[in-house]
Amino acid sequence: MKAIKYTGLVIFLIGLSIFTASIFTGNFSFTEQELDSFIQEKGYKSEIIKEELSKAIVTEENLNIFQFSERVRNAVETNNKHYNDLIEKYNKEKNWDKKGAQYQYRVDGKPHTISFQIAKKAGSGFVKENAGLMWFLTFGLGILGALLFMLPNLILLGKPGIKNDGIYHKSSTNRGWIAWVVLVYLVTFYLVLYFMADYVVNWTFILDPISKALNGGEASQWFVYGFLYCTIMVTMAVRMYIKYRHNKYQIIRTTSVLFFQIVFAFLIPEIMTSLNMPGYDFKNAFPLDYDFFFEWNLKTLTESGSIGLFILVWGIVLTLVIVPVMVYFFGKRWYCSWVCGCGGLAETLGDPYRQHSDKSLNAWKLERWLIHSVLIFSLLMTLVTLYCYFSGAQSFLGIKTQWIKDTYSFLIGAWFAGVIGTGFYPIFGNRVWCRFGCPLAAYLGMVQRFKSRFRITTNGAQCISCGNCSTYCEMGIDVRAYAQKGENIVRSSCVGCGVCSAVCPRGVLKLENGPEDGRINPTEILLGNDVDLMNLINKK
Repeated sequence: MKAIKYTGLVIFLIGLSIFTASIFTGNFSFTEQELDSFIQEKGYKSEIIKEELSKAIVTEENLNIFQFSERVRNAVETNNKHYNDLIEKYNKEKNWDKKGAQYQYRVDGKPHTISFQIAKKAGSGFVKENAGLMWFLTFGLGILGALLFMLPNLILLGKPGIKNDGIYHKSSTNRGWIAWVVLVYLVTFYLVLYFMADYVVNWTFILDPISKALNGGEASQWFVYGFLYCTIMVTMAVRMYIKYRHNKYQIIRTTSVLFFQIVFAFLIPEIMTSLNMPGYDFKNAFPLDYDFFFEWNLKTLTESGSIGLFILVWGIVLTLVIVPVMVYFFGKRWYCSWVCGCGGLAETLGDPYRQHSDKSLNAWKLERWLIHSVLIFSLLMTLVTLYCYFSGAQSFLGIKTQWIKDTYSFLIGAWFAGVIGTGFYPIFGNRVWCRFGCPLAAYLGMVQRFKSRFRITTNGAQCISCGNCSTYCEMGIDVRAYAQKGENIVRSSCVGCGVCSAVCPRGVLKLENGPEDGRINPTEILLGNDVDLMNLINKK
């Protein structure tokens, strides 16, 4: 079995290495005709951008992606600097006609985005010409290696049931050097994907055939991310199926998040795009879908006919009606643990790190302040955006709509949800984003805490204080403290994953959706028990 495990590790590392190394391969250059065609396609009016790009990338040199991207970025920045200088000059001269005419010469978009678009057309080499083989050597070997590495350990678990089986003695699961290597790779991946997508254009070449089959177009960096997301979830779900094979709730829950991620978050939006409809994830509720009310999205939906109107109405109904009603009957687990893609990745890829969730009082205080601050931030941004959309203004009470949207997208959408939320799994646990940052989780949690039929009931008389429940709680809840007192667990942060119940050797914990009056106030129970005890003592 050890031979199979280490063979799998070697195969996985080979696949990962080829995937990473593919970034550095290929040649990138444009002909003058290709450049003219690109500029015409984009509608660029400036002669400066054409001249700069011509000098930079119309060459017989064998440029790698880093050289190519640097030249394109410099060309865009040179053009826009010239544009800004002219605007400033015309402002001083009060030459409003020339200033107004100058606006058409600005090249809009981030330099790395424009560089990515050009690199998609300019690339050549082994990766682009052998996409099928490269898929096998990267994704194929990665999947095969991961399964071979995981399966022997899982099969050797013996009897069904989960114990604290050495997780704090392994470098990979107790913040050792392996965990830190994983963190560095994940953080680097997200930084490159979000802020330097032109550097990973070769990854898109690998998935171009799959993208064309699904939506009729070439793969973008976001297609790569979505496909990789689904691939990782499916692979790690195999681990979940075997590890929690004794628990039907975990099997069904894992299947559910896989279904919603693959079908609703990936396949349906891609197919809609191929049919010239706006690609939309029908399970993604506001404010997690923070850009739902942005001007560009509202414009796209209102211009897309009946399907766009349906999506707009569905998004509002989902947020204001379906979400609170479902939380009332089933708790926030219906979304966070059964539907949400973020939760799905946390439960599959992040499961080996769930024990790192901080259970301290200070962490709980930080959680409450931080997650509700993000919720307020998202609501404020949306109100400002809607006001400016309907009024035509650029700001509200001095708050510029573009500034607040860019700030939220950068700090929350990219850094918190991506770089920190996923990249820091190996050190801070698998639900960093869900616990501290997700505005939808905050909204669901408020409903669950004060108006829901969901709770986790405990039988304190059976608790042996093994600590499995608290160890494996990904949301930082000290479950054992509740279990020892026989208290119901009614916490806004609880996502109802049920792992605390699955790992309990005595069946102390049970997830329930009962009458609302069954959600007993723990404080009242303790006070009531004290009163009963005093009465009994007095009688004696």
